[in-house]
Amino acid sequence: KSYFDDFGHSPLSNWWDGLGGASDRVYVVQTNPEIIQRCILMTTDPGDVVLDPTCGSGTTAFVAEQWGRRWITCDTSRVAVTLAKQRLMTASFSYYQLAHPREGVDSNFRYRTVSHVELGQIANGEPPKEETLYDQPQVDRRKGRVTGPFTVEAVPSAVVEPIPLASDPVSDQGTSPADAAAGRTGATLRQREWRDQLLKSGVRGRGGQRLMFSRVEPLPGTRYLQADAETDDDPAERAVVAFGPEDAPLDQRQVALAIEEAQSLAPRPRLIVFAAFQFDPEAAKDIDETRWPGVTLLKAQMSPDLLVEDLKKKQSTTDAFWLVGQPDVELARIVPGAGAGGWQVELRGFDYFDVQTGHLVSGDANRIAMWLLDTDYDGRSLFPRQVFFPMADEKTGWSRLARSLKAEIDETLIEQYRGTVSLPFELGPHRRVAVKIVDDRGIESLKIVGAD
Repeated sequence: KSYFDDFGHSPLSNWWDGLGGASDRVYVVQTNPEIIQRCILMTTDPGDVVLDPTCGSGTTAFVAEQWGRRWITCDTSRVAVTLAKQRLMTASFSYYQLAHPREGVDSNFRYRTVSHVELGQIANGEPPKEETLYDQPQVDRRKGRVTGPFTVEAVPSAVVEPIPLASDPVSDQGTSPADAAAGRTGATLRQREWRDQLLKSGVRGRGGQRLMFSRVEPLPGTRYLQADAETDDDPAERAVVAFGPEDAPLDQRQVALAIEEAQSLAPRPRLIVFAAFQFDPEAAKDIDETRWPGVTLLKAQMSPDLLVEDLKKKQSTTDAFWLVGQPDVELARIVPGAGAGGWQVELRGFDYFDVQTGHLVSGDANRIAMWLLDTDYDGRSLFPRQVFFPMADEKTGWSRLARSLKAEIDETLIEQYRGTVSLPFELGPHRRVAVKIVDDRGIESLKIVGAD
């Protein structure tokens, strides 16, 4: 007779039962890590690359990091990406023994092996088979491991021109000849949808406030301003809107030309709203720092749902546009004392547009979920060298990592990483810093400050 526990292990079939949802779920569609673990262990070796194009809370990247795989992941939701960042940066893992330490993780791990005895082997006097358990690498308990360095990049899509087909001639970004003849191009059709949505839902502000409009119409005679609107106030104020492209960030040149067009309008607009899916850092800086007496310039984050027409049609009410605050950041040289001669960044909070008063008001930093500091910003990509979680409690953020690595972590520094003042640092050759801030709504904003 053969009994199941004679061997104690069995191969996995294609029916995986007994696997429920994720425990300690922080995201609505978070996957059970054991499911991802089985997939990765069946199909990859240590050092291979795992791609997850819809990361959610980062379970795939988390499991790939745990098992020594490299990973690339992305998501359209800024909330999801923020959760994934925090989950990865504050995680700790077992340190697995390497099969060939000098060759690194690509040489594979040292795994536990078991003897697999079969009746035929006993009858023929053959030695038992050795089975390698690839889900049980040997652990070096003298060492701990944290997530390796990684970057978070927002890469805009390249603009691809459509290929015209003889059977279905197109022109001007895939628009039919009839629409093109009538002046309805792909870009203008999309912007008409955005104008309709802006009139329907307005722009979501802080604390449930909403900037509503009584009308949103095309603005003739302009190229870089696409909408003329009136606020739903008494008295109504004129507003103009500049939409960013669907497949690239709103750039500095478009901001400058839109402002130039707005200056030629009569009557003068009270508000200029720049609505975009992504903001180029220099463009955002120009919007924040431009001073035009009597005119307020605002940034509005557009929801990716606006690019998915089927999804948008099913939404009765939607927050398709969100006001982006202006970070209040100070870069200062440290006076004599600890870190004297170095530099330090203080995040004072946000300047928000108050819909009720129509003015920019200063806000504190108590609704900032995370902020990242690049101490040598090159003008192209953000490389976070310090990361802070002001809203994290004692069980989340860096505190979670501190509990796992208590003997190795300076708890006073961990506490500082929950604050709004950076650790001292030396400026790099570019002599400017970038601060990316994510608020509790998942909305990102970037502030660039130069030392000169």
